[in-house]
Amino acid sequence: MQTWLIYALLTVFSWGVYGVILHAARSKMPMGPETPNASLKAFLFVCIAYALIGIVAALVLKARGTNWSFTGDTGSGIPLSLIAGIAGALGALTLVLALGAAATPIIKGGGGFGVAAAAAVMPIVFAGAPVINTITAMVVHPPEGGWSKLPLPFILGCVLAASGAFLVAKFAPSNTGSATKPTAGAKPH
Repeated sequence: MQTWLIYALLTVFSWGVYGVILHAARSKMPMGPETPNASLKAFLFVCIAYALIGIVAALVLKARGTNWSFTGDTGSGIPLSLIAGIAGALGALTLVLALGAAATPIIKGGGGFGVAAAAAVMPIVFAGAPVINTITAMVVHPPEGGWSKLPLPFILGCVLAASGAFLVAKFAPSNTGSATKPTAGAKPH
């Protein structure tokens, strides 16, 4: 298996468990009057984890004998790296806020998903992000022949990704193992 594919699959796994673990962490923060702060408290430790991984990255660079230059032939990589980090951190922040809002009872203005909030939120995030990524990449590097030459299978793939996200989020079984609770006397499906 090629190295890039191994890393891509490790990313899929890491990000695939991320939302569920983050929601579980959020739900273990103090609740009651502190419920509005639970998401930000969980996010604080996500930020600490990013800082720890950053320290590890610096140690790996040192071990590889880097020259510590961050300017290449086309300019400095620092500004865009910081912008990418801000985008990632904002995404992590809005994700934890989405998980909290999805878990909040409907009567209180939330999604009413409770412990199954990650099952509702993560499909939207993980199907929507590749579509946004592709559109952003095409804005930066326009397709040959222009946007009107986009192949139909690509457009269909974007529609299917969005439709799939909706279907998975809408019909995901709860963490108890069933999509719906049968009413008294009803036969299970």
